[in-house]
Amino acid sequence: MNHAIDQEHEATIASAAVHDRQAPLTVDNVSKSFMVPSERVATFKERVLRPGVIRKHRFDALKKVSFDVQPGEFFGVVGRNGSGKSTLLKCMAGIYRPNTGSITVNGRLATFIELGVGFNPDLNAYDNVLLNGTLMGLSPSEAKSRVESVLAFGELEEFADLKLRNYSSGMHVRLAFAVAISIDADILLIDEVLAVGDLAFQQKCFDEFNRIKESGTTVVFVTHAMDLVERFCDRAMIIEKGVVQEIGDPAAVAMRYEQINVGKMADVEFERGTHVGDGAAEILDAWFENDDGLRTEETPQGDFITLFFECRFNVDTEAPVLGFIMHDEANRPIFATDTRIDRVETGSFAAGQTAKFSMRFRSSLERGLFYCSPSVLHKADSRVADSVDHACRLHVLGPRHRAGGVALIHETSVVRG
Repeated sequence: MNHAIDQEHEATIASAAVHDRQAPLTVDNVSKSFMVPSERVATFKERVLRPGVIRKHRFDALKKVSFDVQPGEFFGVVGRNGSGKSTLLKCMAGIYRPNTGSITVNGRLATFIELGVGFNPDLNAYDNVLLNGTLMGLSPSEAKSRVESVLAFGELEEFADLKLRNYSSGMHVRLAFAVAISIDADILLIDEVLAVGDLAFQQKCFDEFNRIKESGTTVVFVTHAMDLVERFCDRAMIIEKGVVQEIGDPAAVAMRYEQINVGKMADVEFERGTHVGDGAAEILDAWFENDDGLRTEETPQGDFITLFFECRFNVDTEAPVLGFIMHDEANRPIFATDTRIDRVETGSFAAGQTAKFSMRFRSSLERGLFYCSPSVLHKADSRVADSVDHACRLHVLGPRHRAGGVALIHETSVVRG
């Protein structure tokens, strides 16, 4: 009986070993730390006069990170700046050696990590393609046969003989990405530096992502763009302060990432615009409230939220127009309304009186950060009495990420103060 159990146990171990060998990439309990100076040494003189005096502290960039990536999987890695994403990618690429743990790579690996990595600035693009192709495992003849297609994909044919030190950052990106995808690698590591490229080239790269997915290449993709995680990734992992927080469905990971960022955003003040207008009125405050009547800067998609702003009139004013414009993170206007559009009568206000504007709406917005800019206008000629750009903000959480404007179903009212 014991012999049979031992045989079954050995078979289980053997099966697990086969599974591990088949995984293109396995990260097992990896930790990486750096010794960071506690004070800055600005000059060579200080370094000579104070040898060994400079204090250092240990920074743990990665803490016992474990996961594996399956064959043909598009695996996303997300996290805030300084979370350890790029350090992890460099460990997988062999640039850094982990302090503890192991990384197993089964197959040819191609990397697209940092601008300039693996390139010689004193060589031209043609020679750099040959050099990089060889370093990534191609034979000299294979590398040479792919130079023209690499330069064509990067749209750099006319710059083939130009030294890379004279390339712009965008040209570096195009060349590096074109080289990485030309290797026919089993595993492709892609960092967020893709964002440096222009919009047309980014779309070209995304089209290439679709081809790569169909080809069965295994991809590890580091990014801040949650829409790309949901669009391309089969699974995703979020890392925070070097620790894995969650691995799983890309939409769930994107939501977790948004929640972490909202928590950090609450501690960061944003710059409100200055008052603009003739001074006939003054906007005193602007804010959002949930349906429990609590001020908030975040709301889930689909929930009702109310925008408020309060103003004081400095002169007698007849039928003022109160309204606002909502902008997205790129400062593009996505929605605007006012009491004139909504046919809400505001009445007459004496100098010193206040009014509170409110608009309740369902947050059918795309996921992201939005800013509201309230304004008070004179009814007769639409002159601005007062306006404040980006007076308050709202972070919308949820799975839906769309492009373009929105149509808000809303209710508007003005209450005399």
